Amino acid sequence: MNGSDFFNRSWAEFKVGFNDTRGNYWLGNERLHKLTNSGLYKLKFDLQEYDNGTRYYAEYSTFVVLSEASNYSMTVSGYSGNLGDAFSYHDGMMFTTFDRDNDLYVTNCAVRNAGGFWNKHCSTASVNNARGHGDNFRWNGGENFFLRSSRMWLMC
Repeated sequence: MNGSDFFNRSWAEFKVGFNDTRGNYWLGNERLHKLTNSGLYKLKFDLQEYDNGTRYYAEYSTFVVLSEASNYSMTVSGYSGNLGDAFSYHDGMMFTTFDRDNDLYVTNCAVRNAGGFWNKHCSTASVNNARGHGDNFRWNGGENFFLRSSRMWLMC
């Protein structure tokens, strides 16, 4: 949520989910798979720019997380929003954590960015990254925006 290193978690932790009292929360990849496998969920990002606090959003009409057997590969499409499409870059990618490297980058993106995510050659939608690490805590949908906070929402 706030660019801390809170999302620098293991595969097992991302599988079942976790939270803290500051509002940082991950539903769990296994739950994401079970919910989205029906194809009835959309995904929305609520983003706040670091410098001036301006709020933005990005919404995807299709969001599906496959099973652990596929390393929680994700498909996404149908962008709408007011900040540019940064998440479609990650379409088809497997989930990567510091202890399970499934990205296409020469080194482990989760280690580089201090946060697990569906990395490709690291990240353009860097919403789980720790501020000041690797790709930073940012959204790059054509223009690079550093973030104060981010939220991912499943919507029916």
